[in-house]
Amino acid sequence: MTITFGVSPIAWINDDMPELGGDTPLDSVLKDIAEVGFAGSELGGAFPKDPAELKATLGRFDLELVGGWYSCELLTRDAEAEIAALQGHLALLRALGSRVFVIAETSNAIHGQRDVPLKTRPHLDEAGWVQFGARLSAVADYVGAQGLNLAYHYHLGTVVQDADDLNNFFRHTRPNVGVTLDTGHAVLGGIDPHKVIAEHPERIVHVHCKDVRQAVFDATAGKDDSFLNGVLAGMFTVPGDGSIDFDRIMTGLKAIRYSGWIIIEAEQDPAKADPRTYAVLGLKKLKDAARKAGLIEAVAA
Repeated sequence: MTITFGVSPIAWINDDMPELGGDTPLDSVLKDIAEVGFAGSELGGAFPKDPAELKATLGRFDLELVGGWYSCELLTRDAEAEIAALQGHLALLRALGSRVFVIAETSNAIHGQRDVPLKTRPHLDEAGWVQFGARLSAVADYVGAQGLNLAYHYHLGTVVQDADDLNNFFRHTRPNVGVTLDTGHAVLGGIDPHKVIAEHPERIVHVHCKDVRQAVFDATAGKDDSFLNGVLAGMFTVPGDGSIDFDRIMTGLKAIRYSGWIIIEAEQDPAKADPRTYAVLGLKKLKDAARKAGLIEAVAA
């Protein structure tokens, strides 16, 4: 059972707010990622979408493609329509050898709307959960048959944000629907990540490690502001720079024999938080915590 450290390029180029790092050359981002010591990167909006071109681009920096966010709309279309819609994304991941398919429901999400307060985010009733769970489970069946693990990403501003949402999610989806354990979205959304690890170990197929500045959240998105304004104010940061106990996170992952990618992902304004500097900080913290917990890092072939 081994772990591998990767990173999300969102700290360099933010896809939700192109004004944050949008003019940064992709080669500069990938050079930083490789030199800091990551083995792979998640997909970003600036990455080529042609498989051969993307493989060549990542290959120049000896990086793997870990996977990449996919926005589903299962509240407005059935599983068959969603499966048809995801074909291009799935084909790209398969061509690059990715084994995880990160997905989140966004048909009525508000996290991308800077003028909409987070507290107005959507909710599902019981009938909605039944339908959503059945459709997502069917999509997971299909993705699994293609050789990838479906890793649902609960997220602030969506229908799966707090502990009640996540409990409903587990209750209405089949065991083949995995989750992305995202520490930052868990803590700010009211989910205990340690409890998720302990109570749903079989569901954890991917890990995102971001830290939080609770006081910043409480004064912005946690009060009357939007998710994006909370991000701009600095409510997220890398492991080791906030309040989450990553030693305990790593000990929990060791206890459940987690094997797979551990991704550093922290949306910040690159003009205020130099991505490379923070990536170095975050990776050092996670490697130290993993070593103490007894997690073994995979050795590159």
